[in-house]
Amino acid sequence: MALPTHILLLYGYLLLFLWVLVEQAGLPLPAVPVLLAAGALSAEHELSFPLSFFAGLAASLLADTAWFLIGRRYGHHVLRILCKLSLEPAVCVRQTQNSFASRRAVTLVIAKFVPGLATLAPPVAGENGMAMAQFLLYDGIGSSLWVGGLLTVGRLFGDALKRDPSLLNLVGRFSGALLILGIVGFFLARIYRRELFLRKLVDARLDPEELKRQLDAGEEVFIVDLRHPLELLPDPYTLPGALHLTPEALAARISEIPRDRDIVLYCTCPSEATAAKTALILHKLGIERVRPLRGGFEEWKRRGYPLDAIAPAQPLVQVVSGAH
Repeated sequence: MALPTHILLLYGYLLLFLWVLVEQAGLPLPAVPVLLAAGALSAEHELSFPLSFFAGLAASLLADTAWFLIGRRYGHHVLRILCKLSLEPAVCVRQTQNSFASRRAVTLVIAKFVPGLATLAPPVAGENGMAMAQFLLYDGIGSSLWVGGLLTVGRLFGDALKRDPSLLNLVGRFSGALLILGIVGFFLARIYRRELFLRKLVDARLDPEELKRQLDAGEEVFIVDLRHPLELLPDPYTLPGALHLTPEALAARISEIPRDRDIVLYCTCPSEATAAKTALILHKLGIERVRPLRGGFEEWKRRGYPLDAIAPAQPLVQVVSGAH
């Protein structure tokens, strides 16, 4: 018998526990194929359905409780790190916090079924001061539905195999390939959603003419120069009022970025790649009005639009407060 049933039979509940624990800890290792396989094996009495359920539930609750306590202690700092690691552009801190604020219990119950939300929901609950007992109740319900549902689907499939034993040989022969395909499909789906978001971001790019009109009209625009310091040596100029920050420094000072105006990012890389990737990070951190500048610095300069000589570095918070 091939993977994943073979490794489940060999390592049993310990493997199931560790696999679910690793996934719920935030690593992109899908536990769905293993839970389905455990459910199917329970139909053959190779594994116990109740013990499989307990192992999966215990792993899920352990990981979630750890994230809950980390969120309570470190708050937005850990959420920012999780968002940067996440492949899910549709789930960000701001969206999770809004969902949690309006329906705390429902968010925890359904979190396991929403890609990206399963890892973010527990630390958001901790950051918002939710009581431990309340968290364990609703998170336990959601984890039970998730683990129990997958095991049940696998059990039904296992029952079908019992009625038609010829299917068992077929599944056993190809189960390893099915597991690999499942994991590959998991990653490809996430990467596809990420690329889809980046394509939408391309459509949201700001033309240099439009930015110049905004500046000439006195509109408040928050402009960030993302160029590498070495790129400034031969051309020590920035767009009017722009701040020069690395993507990492910008994300680290997320609380200082205004939410009431466009955030314009520019660089010199092809297709505004750095600006697009930084926009993706900011979007997941709750900054929605982010627009890469079409053509970046070179296009702005080519059109002969005004530039400012690079001034000494100044605190971001002073610029933001002075703009109000």
